[in-house]
Amino acid sequence: MCGIVGYVGGQDALPILLGGLEALEYRGYDSSGLALVKDGRVEITRATGKLHELKKLFAAQLAVAKSSATQGIGHTRWATHGRPTETNAHPHCAGRVSLIHNGIIENYVELRAELEKQGCFFKSETDTEVAAHLLNTLLEKGLDPREAMRQMCAAVRGSYAFLAIDEKTPGHIFVAKNSTPIIIGKGQGENFVASDIPAVLQHTRRIVVLEDGDLADVTADAIYIENGRKPVERREETVSWDPITAQKGGYKHFMVKEIFDQSQAVADTLRGRFSIETGAIFLPELAGLEAVAKRLKRVILVGCGTAWHACLEGKFFIENFAKIPCDVDYASEFRYRPQLFDSDTLVVAVSQSGETLDTLGAIECVKDRATTLAICNVVGASICRRADMVLYTHAGPEISVASTKAFSTQLIALELLGLFLAERRDTMSPSTRRAIVESMIHAPVGISNALKVEPAVVSIAKRLATARDFLFLGRGTCYPIALEGALKLKEISYIHAEGYPAGEMKHGPIALIDESMPVVVILQREKTLFEKTLSNLREVEARGAKVVVVTDAPEDRQLGIASDFIIRVPFVSPELSPLLLNLPLQLLAYHVAVMNGTDVDLPQNLAKSVTGE
Repeated sequence: MCGIVGYVGGQDALPILLGGLEALEYRGYDSSGLALVKDGRVEITRATGKLHELKKLFAAQLAVAKSSATQGIGHTRWATHGRPTETNAHPHCAGRVSLIHNGIIENYVELRAELEKQGCFFKSETDTEVAAHLLNTLLEKGLDPREAMRQMCAAVRGSYAFLAIDEKTPGHIFVAKNSTPIIIGKGQGENFVASDIPAVLQHTRRIVVLEDGDLADVTADAIYIENGRKPVERREETVSWDPITAQKGGYKHFMVKEIFDQSQAVADTLRGRFSIETGAIFLPELAGLEAVAKRLKRVILVGCGTAWHACLEGKFFIENFAKIPCDVDYASEFRYRPQLFDSDTLVVAVSQSGETLDTLGAIECVKDRATTLAICNVVGASICRRADMVLYTHAGPEISVASTKAFSTQLIALELLGLFLAERRDTMSPSTRRAIVESMIHAPVGISNALKVEPAVVSIAKRLATARDFLFLGRGTCYPIALEGALKLKEISYIHAEGYPAGEMKHGPIALIDESMPVVVILQREKTLFEKTLSNLREVEARGAKVVVVTDAPEDRQLGIASDFIIRVPFVSPELSPLLLNLPLQLLAYHVAVMNGTDVDLPQNLAKSVTGE
């Protein structure tokens, strides 16, 4: 949830650390700080608010492009324990130790009480300062830093990614990880540490992903990693992302750039995964499913937020294609209920970052009792290492907190999974599968054409931006899109919005509808659902609401009578309708938010990777 960056080498550490933190702003934060090693001493600088407030404190040093520090650690904090104040910001200092931390120390109250008995004085309200004092206490007892880190981690209960500097051991950054992501970037005569890959992409593409229980000692020339007191080698990976991909590319915000990236992102998700001639699905990463596909009795899809909406769409793909009963659950609810399934169950966890704590917990609680599969965007993420198999979406970096291209690629990945299972279970004729595959080939062009509605969406947004409540309605596969459209609007514009199945409107929400409430109706062209949703639309129109229809249906006079605004997207196939119908809703949320002056990429109280419960 927070951002971490560390550097040790021969360059000026200040701009490297600030640049790394800037690349991690998408994770959400309310304060920031740096610890720089200068002439054998550690200097701590912290600030509340956005990163530019911290930069102001370094204005003189940045102007001369020299800070005299070649080692340091930096942090952006999103408040969990303690208010967003300068005192609570990281790094925290205790004696010779400067330390930053992502995660939550569950037993910090007991540890703090014990340390206070030993004479430690606490300045902040945070759980993190406990770790700093504990590590300093162990070092002052004469333990070497690696052993002190081992004992500190053994005493701590909870999730953490720690970076620590010992003033008496210059040139070293000590790292520890449990249930919270941390990576090491390898350079020549320098090394980097960060909570996510974009922080180091300007300097290296050589990445080592740490595992739970790892302790690392990072210097300019060496990386030592151990687990369970035994030295280990972690595989080096080369990241293919271009650093430019993680920049705005001329767009005003990352979100709108990522909306327009979706054509390429979907093409990358599809590339090399099917045969146009036969309709065969090629997912070698799912080889472990080959043996169990025919005997599967149940599929469970779990996710949070936008990923949960993707799971709702995935249910249609799996049940319609593979003829397997499929349940969809919030990961945060699933993990705290009795798990009533057997080894003939496939549990699929969907997560953009692969670090969502609740989704990780869902995988952990079914481990060794069911076959597990992760659908994820980030190579080497925690969820990918927990699951039996991984289906990567290849969407590239998604920087904006509000997910757009990750959602679209999750839909494509779930459709591929449904086809893969259908092929192995022989529940779909080759000709039908080939027709669906052929339609998927046209998805990237369909996305590009659908996004041409942006001028019409801008015009509608101008008319509706002052509304304080929205209702989104859809049926069938468009019901999850109604939920997703409402979520996007509320996430970034702070306008109250609800998504409902159109058929449920009469069972409560209709009481709220009047001329002040815009109602967005997602209307697919399938005949039965079209007619039933049109009936619901007329009920809305009769109560004076401003009606926006998003549809892939052809021109229809009845729609013009019953609606104030119509947005039409191309029709590619019934399976891909939800994907294309969602695009105008992303644009509507974006432009309404811009018109309301909110921070589109970093909405209040939200973070990209939710690593706490």
